[in-house]
Amino acid sequence: MTKNKRKAYKKKRYTIPIIILALLIAARIYLPYWVKDYINEVLADIPGYYGQVEDVDMALYRGAYVVEGMYLDKVDADTQVPFLNFPKTDISIEWGALFDGSIVAEIIMTSPEVIYILEDQETTPVEGKANIDDWTKALTDIVPLEINKFEVFDGKFAFVELDSDPNIDIHIDKIHLTASNLRNVVEKERVLPSPVTATGISIGGGNVKLDGNVNIIKEIPDLNLNFALEHSNVTALNPFTRHYAGIDFEEGDFSLYSEIAIADGYLKGYIKPLLKDSKLIGKEDGFLGVLWEGLVGFFKFILKNQGTNTIATKVPIEGDLNNTKAGVWATVFNIFENAWISAFKGDVDDDIEFEDAFNDSNLTKKEKRELRKKQREKKREARKNDTTDGLLKRIFDGAEDEDKNDDN
Repeated sequence: MTKNKRKAYKKKRYTIPIIILALLIAARIYLPYWVKDYINEVLADIPGYYGQVEDVDMALYRGAYVVEGMYLDKVDADTQVPFLNFPKTDISIEWGALFDGSIVAEIIMTSPEVIYILEDQETTPVEGKANIDDWTKALTDIVPLEINKFEVFDGKFAFVELDSDPNIDIHIDKIHLTASNLRNVVEKERVLPSPVTATGISIGGGNVKLDGNVNIIKEIPDLNLNFALEHSNVTALNPFTRHYAGIDFEEGDFSLYSEIAIADGYLKGYIKPLLKDSKLIGKEDGFLGVLWEGLVGFFKFILKNQGTNTIATKVPIEGDLNNTKAGVWATVFNIFENAWISAFKGDVDDDIEFEDAFNDSNLTKKEKRELRKKQREKKREARKNDTTDGLLKRIFDGAEDEDKNDDN
């Protein structure tokens, strides 16, 4: 009797662990299918969009899962091109943050594409458009942990307008983007704790670079970013310029620089486009095209800095995020300043700081007027010096050119 009891006990002792092991194996096998179905339900709940996931792979040993073949598109889109196409997304626990006492996630995306087709996105589906709350809820459902690191390899962003003739396709390829410490796990004393960097190749073969710092923990994120697009072949923009301005370029070099700062919902910055060694009027243009481009070319010649063969302007942007606008008269002045006073340098000006975005509401109207008056006087004095220096420089440059011609 005792031996039988011992045998029964031994059987139970091994049976229970075997059952638990079998349940764990079954759960491990079923888990990817459950996660896949769950993500598909989340995508289906975004108003006006539909999406799907092809496969989900689990990597429990590193606390991660890999989502493959995820896409999202508008319900009533006329095209077959997905709005979002994410071939491979690795979502995992950021193990480095555990040593700082935080359980957060990191996302690594390989070859993601965001294709914004204007005609598709302008439509309003029956169920309405998705708002920021819908997108935020979908992201938090798919990634239950707070995201602390985000990295993109070989990404693409494109803006496409199909109704224009020819079609407009402005894109940036080969994007490598890194954003770290988004949840402020380390360097908690910094005002802008999260560094952001990105590089890419633009339409026309230009080099794209973005760098700066952000603080996304606030309801309206603070940030200080620099952006540069350099040496793009301007002929690649012909579909855009032809559609919106009725002109196209035969040759030229296009660059774009920008600095943006946001503090407590107040934005300050600029956008500075430069066009160098450009030439209008192609051989295949008709009479009216030649006439119009000739007129544009005439004004381009007047507004061009003759020393650097560059036409440029600097568009200031300032205001709260609900009323951001460009200074029109400042833009016009900057065009003529570049043409007749001094050429803009081909670089980020490095004259926008994070502190510039603070809108001091504690000052009285009289104090603000006095402050603006002093700033205007300072700028007039600086422009006066620049004008004098620029005039002297052109005189000496002209004299040097004459000496060279005499020598020849």
